[in-house]
Amino acid sequence: MLTLKLITEETERVVKGLEKKHFKGAREAIEQVLATDRQRREAQQELDKSLNEQKQMAGQIGRLMKEGKREEAEQAKAAVATLKEKSKQLEEQMAKAQEEVNTLLCQIPNIPYDEVPEGVGAEDNRVVKSNQKDCTPDDTVGNWTANPEVATAKLPHWELAKKYNLIDFDLGVKITGAGFPVYVGKGARLQRALINFFLDEARKSGYTEIMPPTVVNAASGYGTGQLPDKEGQMYHCETDDFYLIPTAEVPVTNIYRDVIIDEKDLPVKNCAYTQCFRREAGSYGKDVRGLNRLHEFSKIEIVRIDKPEHSKESHKEMLEHVEGLLKKLELPYRILLLCGGDQSFTSAICYDFEVYSEAQKRWLEVSSVSNFDTYQANRLKCRFRREGSKKPELCHTLNGSALALPRIVAALLENNQTEQGIVIPKALVPYCGFDIID
Repeated sequence: MLTLKLITEETERVVKGLEKKHFKGAREAIEQVLATDRQRREAQQELDKSLNEQKQMAGQIGRLMKEGKREEAEQAKAAVATLKEKSKQLEEQMAKAQEEVNTLLCQIPNIPYDEVPEGVGAEDNRVVKSNQKDCTPDDTVGNWTANPEVATAKLPHWELAKKYNLIDFDLGVKITGAGFPVYVGKGARLQRALINFFLDEARKSGYTEIMPPTVVNAASGYGTGQLPDKEGQMYHCETDDFYLIPTAEVPVTNIYRDVIIDEKDLPVKNCAYTQCFRREAGSYGKDVRGLNRLHEFSKIEIVRIDKPEHSKESHKEMLEHVEGLLKKLELPYRILLLCGGDQSFTSAICYDFEVYSEAQKRWLEVSSVSNFDTYQANRLKCRFRREGSKKPELCHTLNGSALALPRIVAALLENNQTEQGIVIPKALVPYCGFDIID
């Protein structure tokens, strides 16, 4: 969440940032936070005054008793009792105001960096790079015209999956429900090959592999910003009050909740493969067919924690890592800088990676790489201490998919289909143990 210091000292910048994100009632929300915090500070001042008076009167009681002024001493005791009751009430007012401030802050999203473009939705996102053409500053998703030309008709991946017995969607419906596919034979081997390939590439880039739980408590969901913003999209185990993770970002980042990291140990670089679970409530239609939108899917996540002055460089390195994966998979891709209105609740800046689906003739998102600045760290109380300094500072947190598998599998099947079968990219052949699906 945003810090009170930032809101207090740079109120106008915060309001403008929230307006760029199209957060309704931005100014009113910030003014309410400031007003509630003023109430807390006023109660704090009154409490300090009351406690100081108690201290002074307590000293007087002993002196009065020694001087034999019992009646005056009793009056002083009564006054101290009154002050104690007043102090108790002030403490309750402070606690209530602090709780209200925290509740209000949790409802306010992060503010975007200056380089984030203006815009309302997906059509306004900027295409900043592609292996299909050179990009210009004026390129947006809405005016993009560089889709690959497909010479012959292509089968969509759900038909290819059935033709080659790779994925059984109907069996998934029988076992669980829609959005829970069953991978079979070479489909399962391709899935496992991609997982191992992505993890090996992350390790080569200096990431430490983590195998975290896929079920977390509410504190973890709060720490990374899924709660209270996205509780409707998460599977909730009500009896135990646990949540199935929507991404490994949640457990891996929460490793550092309430932790002070030594400066010499930054940046922290972790990666994790997990199953991910999303309800995707309200999703329907052609855009959710096959692997396009699932309730359970595999994903490799990369997570970084860094010093503020180095986080933009870390973000750049993460973008280069994800782009390198797509190059090795030989897929047509483009990189989008998300506009203010299309950014997530918690991000300060986010780039999406999309691959082209030749059969569906549309771009599919396969990764989002975000810098959250101090927003998550403030919730997590994730801090670091500079060498020679006693006061800890908030870290910056970053994460990205490297990569999410379902749409990668869809694009690989559709883009690599030939009359002989589906050709496996060279980088994956050692992991698959086969070079074609026929």
